[in-house]
Formats: sequence, C-alpha cells, structure tokens
Amino acid sequence: MSIILTSMADTVTTFAQVGNPTPEAPPLSDKIMQMVQYLTWFMILSGILAITVAGGKFAWEKWNGSAMESPKMIAGAMIGGVVATSGGTIMNAVLGS
Repeated sequence: MSIILTSMADTVTTFAQVGNPTPEAPPLSDKIMQMVQYLTWFMILSGILAITVAGGKFAWEKWNGSAMESPKMIAGAMIGGVVATSGGTIMNAVLGS
C-alpha cells in the first residue's frame, strides 16, 4: 500500500513541476482572422439585404392587398441578425476572456 501512495506522490510532484505555458497563435491564424472578418461583413450585408427585400415585399403585399407574409420575414431577419452579431459576445462570455 505504501508503494502505491509513494508512486502517487511522485506523480503529483511531477505534474506540479509543469510550468504555465504562454499562449501562441497557431500558424496561419492571421488568415483565419481575415476570413472571420470577411464572414462577419457578409453576414451584416446579407442581414441588411434580407430586411430590405422583406420591406419591399411588405409594401408590395400592402399595395396589392394580398396575404401578409413579409412581417415574418422581417422578424426572422432581425432575429438572425441579433444571433449573428451576438456570436462573438456569447463566445467571450462562455470562454471568460
């Protein structure tokens, strides 16, 4: 029994000697960040386009007197925009940075 405890104590001592490594960016991380910035720009552009198209459809439905389906499109585009732009904030809250 004392051999097992001695072995466990040696293991804990060995793990305690491992230093705290400094974070280092992986290779090509600058290209990945540029891609993320492009995707963010595309998401913002597509959200603005979706709201504009839904607004045009809303005016067309109102003018023709047809069934109103565009308010659902506007609500969906706005909810999608909130989720897309909140992604970074949510990840920072989860990761604690």
